[in-house]
Amino acid sequence: FLLGKLSADACLAVCAQAGVDPRNVAFVGSHGQTVFHAPVEQDYLGYKVRGTLQIGEASMIVEALGCPVVSDFRVRDMAAGGLGAPLVPFNLSGWGADKLVDDVRWQYGTPPAGNANFAWLQHMIWHLAPNGRIGMVLANGSLSSQSGGEGEIRKNIINADLVDCIVAMPTQLFYTTQIPVSLWFLAKNKKQKGKTLFIDARKLGTMVTRKLRELTDEDIKKIADTYNAFVEGTLEDEKGFCAVVTTQDIAKQDYILTPGRYVGIEEQEDDGEPFEEKMGRLTSELSELFTKSHELEAQIKERLGAIGYEL
Repeated sequence: FLLGKLSADACLAVCAQAGVDPRNVAFVGSHGQTVFHAPVEQDYLGYKVRGTLQIGEASMIVEALGCPVVSDFRVRDMAAGGLGAPLVPFNLSGWGADKLVDDVRWQYGTPPAGNANFAWLQHMIWHLAPNGRIGMVLANGSLSSQSGGEGEIRKNIINADLVDCIVAMPTQLFYTTQIPVSLWFLAKNKKQKGKTLFIDARKLGTMVTRKLRELTDEDIKKIADTYNAFVEGTLEDEKGFCAVVTTQDIAKQDYILTPGRYVGIEEQEDDGEPFEEKMGRLTSELSELFTKSHELEAQIKERLGAIGYEL
């Protein structure tokens, strides 16, 4: 129980630092500590066996925090036929591509050895039920990369009508990295055939510290409501935020999935000031600022000269 207690203490410390009541946390994800892992079948006493063992006692975290705890990630992934690696870093290199060259999961193309993003994506697709859906967090590079055959894999996945929705997220959402990410939502039997929803959520969120941004409940609801409206076929495009795009139009963009390409620029509200009047006012203000800057420059030179420094 020690590891579970230490994990609980760490969670409580984070909550205290953030000023959050742990009972109000939606859930905690606890991977635990792997003490045994044999993801590939081996012969044992005439049986084909594989297995994994994690310790960490998620129940200890539940008791300490009073909120739901999700655990047994490796066990669940292996039960679904995976290798027990459901949580992986972005852009992972050295993922063992040489051992999986002819893997049956590579239906849409063999992933490059130097980046596992499309290996994990295809792994998840392979295990989808006929009406299954998945959501994944990937680095933004996966939206447009053409290296190592990734562009062709992305093209094949799009043409298979699997990409349901792409959400571009704001930066600084994580404690350990400021890298911007995107959410991929894929479905085997999409309700909106031949269409993909793009959401540009980069302007959402509130800075809670100098380095950390959080999405508010209203932000999350806006994204969820937008997706639900898309599924129901009632969504109207909103410039700068969301757009429903056909597969044919995605093909015209070389199968790049960056939301900004499709949602456009947010429309600016007309302030009613005629263009000529606005330009006259702005140039007048700019002239005044230039005059002020020259005055400040002269004062700086004078004061530097007074202490023996000439410009």
